[in-house]
Amino acid sequence: MATTASAGHVGATPALRRLYVFRFVFAAAWAALLLVSGSELTVGAKLLLILYPAFDVAAAVVDSRSTRSGGAPVKGLYANIAISSLAAAGIAIAGTSGVADVLRVWGAWAILSGLVQLLVGAARRPMGGQWAMIASGGISVLAGATFVRSATQDNPSLTSLAGYATLGGIFFLVSAFRLPRTESRP
Repeated sequence: MATTASAGHVGATPALRRLYVFRFVFAAAWAALLLVSGSELTVGAKLLLILYPAFDVAAAVVDSRSTRSGGAPVKGLYANIAISSLAAAGIAIAGTSGVADVLRVWGAWAILSGLVQLLVGAARRPMGGQWAMIASGGISVLAGATFVRSATQDNPSLTSLAGYATLGGIFFLVSAFRLPRTESRP
């Protein structure tokens, strides 16, 4: 059984590596755009805030398709698709109420998706390069709690979300480089 899972993981690693690098690039660009837009809930900022979990949905779909073909478990990815879809809708609704409500929804999403990322990373340990995903999931849970708490402060700010995205992107990049390279043999 372990041999089958390992063979499935080996087939999925090149696609996963590309996806992880793309997630890093997206997170870095998104964070820069959020910082430029400031902490006000402008139309542009709202669209950026909705885009991040929507991108997470798309990335989880790509991930599930590439790893499913290799025989790897994908239930956690399906859970992440549902959680991130609800988060995008929740952020769209919360964006009409103010920064504090956006931070509450974002925080809840960070906690739930962080737990899923931690579990998916742990399940993928045999493929290698997953310690960064496990750590990122744990940090996401802690950051989510911080976002929920910061929503109760006077003048809550969205700028901390840029740091969250940047750190998450760095963890994806580290994981991309830590995934084992496969060699083609004749």
